[in-house]
Amino acid sequence: MFRPRVIPILLLKGHGLVKSIKFKDYRYIGDPINAVKIFNDLNADELVFLDILASKQKRCISLDFVRKVGEEANMPFAVGGGIRTIKEIMEIIHAGAENVVINSYAVENPEFIRKASDEFGSSTIVVSMDVKKKLFGKSQLYTYGGSNSTGIDPVSFASLMQKMGAGEIIINSIENDGTMQGYDLELIKSVAESVSIPVVALGGAGKSDDFNKAVRQAYASAVAAGSMFVFHGPRKAVLINYPDKDVLGGIFK
Repeated sequence: MFRPRVIPILLLKGHGLVKSIKFKDYRYIGDPINAVKIFNDLNADELVFLDILASKQKRCISLDFVRKVGEEANMPFAVGGGIRTIKEIMEIIHAGAENVVINSYAVENPEFIRKASDEFGSSTIVVSMDVKKKLFGKSQLYTYGGSNSTGIDPVSFASLMQKMGAGEIIINSIENDGTMQGYDLELIKSVAESVSIPVVALGGAGKSDDFNKAVRQAYASAVAAGSMFVFHGPRKAVLINYPDKDVLGGIFK
C-alpha cells in the first residue's frame, strides 16, 4: 500500500542544528552528523538540510558538510541554502545529495529553475516556498529566511515553478513554524490543487494526525516537520525521534 513520505527537515546555523518558532527564537539542537546517525538507526524515509544563513551571507551550503552527510546517511537526502549556479548543484550532487532545495533564488530568477531542471532532471530540483499572510489575510512569499516580503502569490508562483520544471514543492507556513499546532491546511490545499507535481507540507506539525490531515484534507504528497522530530514531551526536551514503520502505516490508513 502506498504511504506518503515522512521527512525530517533540519535547519543548519553555523556548524549546529537549530529549531525556530515562526522563523525566530532559534534554539540549538545539537550536532547534525550525530542526528544523521540516529535517523539512520530509525530508518527515516529521507532527510532535508537547510542552511538558514547561506543566502543572507551570499554563499552556498558547505560542500564539506554535504560530503560528511553523504558518507554517513543511509537514506536519500536533499540540501538547500544559497544555491545560485549550475556548478554548485553539480558539486552538491557529486558530494552525495540526491536533491537540491532552492528558495530565494527561485523567486529572483525563475528561469534558473528551468536551466537546472534541463541540466539535472526535474526530480533533482525542489523549490521551497516560505509563506506568511499579510495584514488583510492574503498570503505572500517571503525570501531570505522570512526577512524579505515579495508580494508574490504562492499559488501562482507554484504554477510557475512547475512550468519551469521543478519536480517538487515544499510549502512552509512561517506563522505555523515551530508551533506544533498543525499545518496551514488551507495554504497546502491551495498549492496542491494548483499543480500536478508533488507538494510537501511543512510548518506546524505536532502530532501524527497532522500528517494524516495534510494528506487526506489538503492533498499533500508528503509531509515534513522539524520540531516533531527533535523534541519530546511538553517541556520540549531535545530528543531525535522518528515513528517506526508500523506506526507510520497506521497514520495513513
